[in-house]
Amino acid sequence: MNRSLTRLLWLSGTVLATVLPYGASRAAEVRDARVWAGPAYTRVVFDLSGPVHYRVVQQNGQVVLQLPSSRLAPGFDAPSAQGRYKGMTDARDGSALKLTADMAPGSRPHDFLLGPSGQAGYRLVLDLYPDSGAASAQPAPRSAAADTADTHARGRYRAVVSRHMDSRQVAALLGGERKVIVAVDAGHGGKDPGAHGPGGTLEKNVTLAVARDLAAAIDKQPGMKAILTRNGDYYIPLKQRYEIARAAKADLFVSIHADSSYDGRDARGSSVWVLSSRGKSSVAARWLADRENSSDLIGGVSLAAENDSLASVLLDMQQGWAVQASTVVANNVLHALAKIGPTHRDHIEHANFVVLRSPDVPSILVETAFISNPVEERKLRNPAHQEKLALAIMHGIKDYFQTSPPPGTWFAAQADRHMDEQVASTSKRHAPSLAGDRHRVMRGESLSSIAHHYGVSVSSLKSANGISGNTLRAGMVLMIPTS
Repeated sequence: MNRSLTRLLWLSGTVLATVLPYGASRAAEVRDARVWAGPAYTRVVFDLSGPVHYRVVQQNGQVVLQLPSSRLAPGFDAPSAQGRYKGMTDARDGSALKLTADMAPGSRPHDFLLGPSGQAGYRLVLDLYPDSGAASAQPAPRSAAADTADTHARGRYRAVVSRHMDSRQVAALLGGERKVIVAVDAGHGGKDPGAHGPGGTLEKNVTLAVARDLAAAIDKQPGMKAILTRNGDYYIPLKQRYEIARAAKADLFVSIHADSSYDGRDARGSSVWVLSSRGKSSVAARWLADRENSSDLIGGVSLAAENDSLASVLLDMQQGWAVQASTVVANNVLHALAKIGPTHRDHIEHANFVVLRSPDVPSILVETAFISNPVEERKLRNPAHQEKLALAIMHGIKDYFQTSPPPGTWFAAQADRHMDEQVASTSKRHAPSLAGDRHRVMRGESLSSIAHHYGVSVSSLKSANGISGNTLRAGMVLMIPTS
């Protein structure tokens, strides 16, 4: 089976049709074709009468689909140009049907065949992605010899460390403060309207409005940047949503929804969800089973390169961190939402939602309110209330990054500066007792473990740093006293 094809199977249980060698006798009728264009790629879907043999050839900005002994159904109409798809023609090549699709410049095709699922039959899918290898504009080189030498040195350093680190870690070591990236997912869209309110409000429209407001609020904050999984009324498969976040190396994934109750119209309040333990286990099993067929990375480490035991440990560590981080940010968001209206529960909730299954990106799902409740439906339609919801979610997210800043980010730099100021202030007050050594607190460390490591007492460590309680935050910088 084609490796990239395996990675593209949606988690909805779609059955994969076998792609048979070109030139065999199996044929099919192409009944229909449709297109939708999203921000990440454009998808062209061909509805077929059955499984088919086919060949794909890319040439001169076109994709040619060759289907032996096949034909177009009567009344077949090629879809209009949309996104990276720019139109299609059909022709006969002996007994074969040849469909030629024009692509936007700089496009890269990917194809696969899907078997029947639900009411859908066999489908041949052609995805058009931006070519990641296309040349991009570069700044003019600096002419100074020192700058040139520095560039060469940095290039050699990057080549070494990039074997073990992802691009964000490399950028952090080479200098600079990157922004944290938040992937904002507007639930539903296109052919999937989501829930319907009693007044006719569609969930897909509410989620898009709140997602846009949330992305705008995030972009206004220093050190933060938002990406939208969709910015229009089109459908994106569930798995593709968190894959967009992973491809963008997002620090957080937030999916926006509106709840609905089938038991009546009295249910109300917002809620925040994270992945359940059962969902975590099923994701782990799937990733470990498929890692030989995947080039995806978990925390910068390829599972395919490791033995079963080590791969399991690496995945468990990464998943454990992601779920823990998801729980922290979910609590922050829930508390922020409680300030502007009722919450459905006084605690975060857990479920095996598909969009929460990224194994290495902290992910939460926010149910903004019950669209089935007429009172809450009216609020969800109100642009002012939509903005209030977005701002509350943003503040919960910002609080998380301020208390748990990812290394190399603007938030981490701010935390370091704050701690430096605290250390300088403490040094002035306790100058006789300080040796000048510093210790950056790592996750899981305590006052007693740090004091034991340096051979000092807990009380002197607390006194030297002006600490009154017993709680430490990862990333804090402590001054180590002489005794």
